[in-house]
Amino acid sequence: MFARPNAQHSQIAYVTNDIEAAARQFSEQFSTPGFFIFENPRGEPGMPSPHLKIGLARVGGIEIELIEPIGDTAPLFSDVLPGGDGLAIQFHHVAIRIDGPVENWDAHSASIDKQAHPIVFEGTMGDDLRFFYTDERSTLGHYVEHVWMSEKMLAQVGAATPTYPAKG
Repeated sequence: MFARPNAQHSQIAYVTNDIEAAARQFSEQFSTPGFFIFENPRGEPGMPSPHLKIGLARVGGIEIELIEPIGDTAPLFSDVLPGGDGLAIQFHHVAIRIDGPVENWDAHSASIDKQAHPIVFEGTMGDDLRFFYTDERSTLGHYVEHVWMSEKMLAQVGAATPTYPAKG
């Protein structure tokens, strides 16, 4: 699943109960260059649409994602949080980004053995985004997100995401 044409490890993601506090902690303790924080856009009609706050930063070519589930619409994300009043930050998934045209995404998706790597969540956003999560907790201890973005969306996200080292 990791070694596929046009696929690259692109992200490490954490779930938190307070995205602003988690972003401060990452910046202060791990020198992360700040986060682009936003609420997720809604997916296609009929697709699951959890309400999330998302924070993105890029360090050394790898995106760091912080996810704060809002309400009870996102059990895939909120279920890993321990509860309680203190700040919680829990590792959640790595992401594999599929580069190139959407046909590369179609080939990647078709290459996944869905019996061995069950899809637990998937979605789209128009012609710009395709993704699904496979449940690898029994072997790796975490989920794997598989994602494809159009060149336009990839450029928009890249331009908004704080990056270290700064793009030259």
